[in-house]
Amino acid sequence: MKQKQRGMTMLGFLMVLCLGIFFAFCAMKIVPMYIEFYSVKQALKGLADDKELAGASKEEVRTRYLKRLEMSYADHVKKMDAMKFESTDGGLKMIVDYERRESLMANLDVVGKFHAEQVLTRGTSGE
Repeated sequence: MKQKQRGMTMLGFLMVLCLGIFFAFCAMKIVPMYIEFYSVKQALKGLADDKELAGASKEEVRTRYLKRLEMSYADHVKKMDAMKFESTDGGLKMIVDYERRESLMANLDVVGKFHAEQVLTRGTSGE
């Protein structure tokens, strides 16, 4: 009796290997964008917990926020147009909207659009 071989062919193995490498490569481009966004959210949360910012101006809040981002190596969010302020009943709401673009391969890019907002302590409406 002849026994049939079982298992994956070399061509099948190479296809699965290429697919796995492609997804790992994509993850290496995408995951840092989300890690940076987590740093942005943590910096906003830290501002909300900072009691010294009560009554601070928008410029002082912006400066402290940028210092927090610098400590967490979030380099792609430092544009001034990414940060906006809105007055609310509870004080000041800081909104961070930004887009990050990473080159994937050749002429293909991965684009991430991120939005975070945080209501700051009562009395931080400033200027």
